[in-house]
Amino acid sequence: MELKNKVAYITGGSKGIGFAVAKSLLQQGMKVAISGRNLKTVKNAAAKLGYEDAVLTLQSDVTQYSAEDKAVKEILKKWGHLDVVLANAGVGHFAPVDDLEIADWHQMVNTNLTGVFFTLKASVDALKATKGYYMTLASLAGTNFFASGAGYNATKFGVVGFTQAAMLDLRKYGIKVTTIMPGSVATHFNDNEPSEKDAWKIQPEDIGNMVVDLLKMHPRTLPSKIEVRPTRPDLK
Repeated sequence: MELKNKVAYITGGSKGIGFAVAKSLLQQGMKVAISGRNLKTVKNAAAKLGYEDAVLTLQSDVTQYSAEDKAVKEILKKWGHLDVVLANAGVGHFAPVDDLEIADWHQMVNTNLTGVFFTLKASVDALKATKGYYMTLASLAGTNFFASGAGYNATKFGVVGFTQAAMLDLRKYGIKVTTIMPGSVATHFNDNEPSEKDAWKIQPEDIGNMVVDLLKMHPRTLPSKIEVRPTRPDLK
């Protein structure tokens, strides 16, 4: 894919991995729409990114299909096409299954799993038109279960299964579909405050570079499921 002037949409793009991917794509000459539930936070992120004419800020809650549909329509109105979608928005609550709050369960399912479906459902016609690329941000928690992770594991296992099945459905249209499954990443996820203590972890910009590499890969080749781990977890 020639990246200059291509258009991407990133949910949860105001910080962490989504922000880093947006920065990497902008550096390649792409136009990028980023969304989040809080428009002020999204606008602050856009200011940090720079590239004023190449960034579109959107307020969207991925748990609401109407919001994602509206976001995609705003992108098409502004730029006329949509080439890349990264369903990145996600939340995590961790507790033993007998203590897991019902509200936390629903928030994870609605955001992490239903959200990726709504994002795809809203954008799939636009991606068919451009023979574009749809990516989801899953986790190694989508293949490795752990104590106190029942709800989070359930959603990320679901994201992996959903994305792989969607890949089989959509490749006949020329749409490439990939799920990226990182391990420990130096982000604000789960109330972490990134610092030097996180130097051993995957850095958000590493995922950004990976997305660029995927987009530049020859159309005949599709890494449909990518597990990503820190090289030296023993250094933590």
